[in-house]
Amino acid sequence: QVQLVESGGGLVQAGGSLRLSCVASGRTFGRYAMGWFRQSPGKEREFVAAITWSGGSTYYADSVKGRFTISRDNAKNTVYLQMNSLKPEDTAVYYCAAAGSPFGKAGLTTREYDYWGQGTQVTVSS
Repeated sequence: QVQLVESGGGLVQAGGSLRLSCVASGRTFGRYAMGWFRQSPGKEREFVAAITWSGGSTYYADSVKGRFTISRDNAKNTVYLQMNSLKPEDTAVYYCAAAGSPFGKAGLTTREYDYWGQGTQVTVSS
């Protein structure tokens, strides 16, 4: 059974930084694309960033491009989201997601991921 556990969320002032981590277990981590999504109250879950199984390619939502960086350490079964220059509009619950098929592409939509973490709250104050 695949399990994803996020950590690293918290309260930060605008302009600050946070690094989210997501530790995966239950299968060979290094074979699957990973993604980060976020959801604010009253809004749909939206794509933030994704990374291929090898880490060779990354993808970002326009709203975070240049500020957020996704990376992975396959030896540690962990995917990261470094968030810099945070804005109040980045406030949301952030979810880690794992693709269901090995060696596939890094999807940009929620339906392309089969496994989800419980989420970690990020709050950016103005």
